[in-house]
Amino acid sequence: MSYAMTCCGPNRRRVLHALGLAAAAPLLAVGPARAQPNTTIATDLEVVTVTDASVVLTWTTLGLDAAGAPVPAAAGTEVRLAPADSSAPPVVRFSEDSQRTPYHYAEIAGLEPGRAYRFEAWSDGVRATPAVNLVTRMPQAPECTGEFTTLAPPPGRLLRTVALCNDVHFGEDVSGLVAAGLPPGVRQEPGLAPYPELMLAAVLDDLRRPDRAADRLILAGDLTSEATPDQARGVRRMLDEWGVAGRDWFAVRGNHDRPHTGADYAGCPPVDADHHDCWGESFGARGEVVDEKVGGLRLLGLDTTELDGAGGSIDRAQFDHVRDLLRADPDRPTLVFGHHPVTLDSAVSNIAGPPFVLNRADATELQTLYRSAPGVFLHHSGHTHRNRLSHPDIPLSVEFLEVAAVKEYPGGYTLLRLYEGGYTANFYKTRTEPSRRWSTRTRAEYLGLQPEYTLGTTTDRNHVVLRDLSGLS
Repeated sequence: MSYAMTCCGPNRRRVLHALGLAAAAPLLAVGPARAQPNTTIATDLEVVTVTDASVVLTWTTLGLDAAGAPVPAAAGTEVRLAPADSSAPPVVRFSEDSQRTPYHYAEIAGLEPGRAYRFEAWSDGVRATPAVNLVTRMPQAPECTGEFTTLAPPPGRLLRTVALCNDVHFGEDVSGLVAAGLPPGVRQEPGLAPYPELMLAAVLDDLRRPDRAADRLILAGDLTSEATPDQARGVRRMLDEWGVAGRDWFAVRGNHDRPHTGADYAGCPPVDADHHDCWGESFGARGEVVDEKVGGLRLLGLDTTELDGAGGSIDRAQFDHVRDLLRADPDRPTLVFGHHPVTLDSAVSNIAGPPFVLNRADATELQTLYRSAPGVFLHHSGHTHRNRLSHPDIPLSVEFLEVAAVKEYPGGYTLLRLYEGGYTANFYKTRTEPSRRWSTRTRAEYLGLQPEYTLGTTTDRNHVVLRDLSGLS
């Protein structure tokens, strides 16, 4: 049986029931579910990634146990597709019943660029519907319309693929806290691996797979939770096992990685009478600019952190250094990365307000500097833990892109595929079973509003920019 997708789903009573279960389910244990027969609910449907030739859909299945409580329920995974301009019914393009799971991840490849498709996601005869989140229930959202359109790639050859990520928080043990233990955070289930390690391992596993094939990884800060020596060494060890620093991966610090005070840090290099820099001991000195070339691509990494506090700034020495680098070669294709978002749009739209991002004077100076360097095409930041594509404050041909956190829902990274005639940007959730399990659990953060704030729109996560990048190799 099939039915048309609408923003309210197939049946109001069924959807309201699903929403109640979805609100309760993320914090439940996710061992083998013992749901009653015929109680399956398929919810949280998200069309996460849309490329020129593929789509990734995720959803969750729930059921009721003998006491009537919601439990994650393992089920099969099926996706049906058809061209939107075809009258033929959708056909099965993905089917997995042997590895049943509550946490469904379906990737369908071999699609045509620039074409609209109708889709249906199913589990054990139940069609998946979106959760009650504005971002997936807006009238034009693919989860509501039941349609998506693949991207049209830029012209020319694919030259290289770069992964962007941030906010690992290695060493953290409660996710989703803001201040004084509030709002209620989420902990990993007993006996499972610490979630920052689990999520970073899932990213690193993904990037070397043939269908991702990232040749460089850029990390825009907050690699650690509190920059202790063990945390800095631990995350550095994981990255070194994946690749070579300065060749395969590049990192800048975030506010969590800043120099700290106290006895736990006393053995690390001092930056003044009170602060010691344990992150810098493993990664690089405070205020250091990352300046690397990968073929014809220049990577510039900024330290936007302050000694105390969550907000961002750039010191004069960094500004002078970056200005000299850009002035010497203004047309070279350049990707800049730093932890704190830059634009006024980011300042007023994040939940912590303007003090949380780069201060306005430095943000203005940085954007003005980009105006004199036409090779700068993208500025990657983290910090807000969300996917957001923001517009510059002045006329400027630079994309300012915030990427969602590695450590929690939606839990992933963005791939930049660089072509001779531009690039595509696509956000991917990680796909190991443990990472999908944790990502779903952390949907409950911020009193259940985490998906509303962090997932971003389809365009925030998936878009094409046309630009001459033919000088890259």
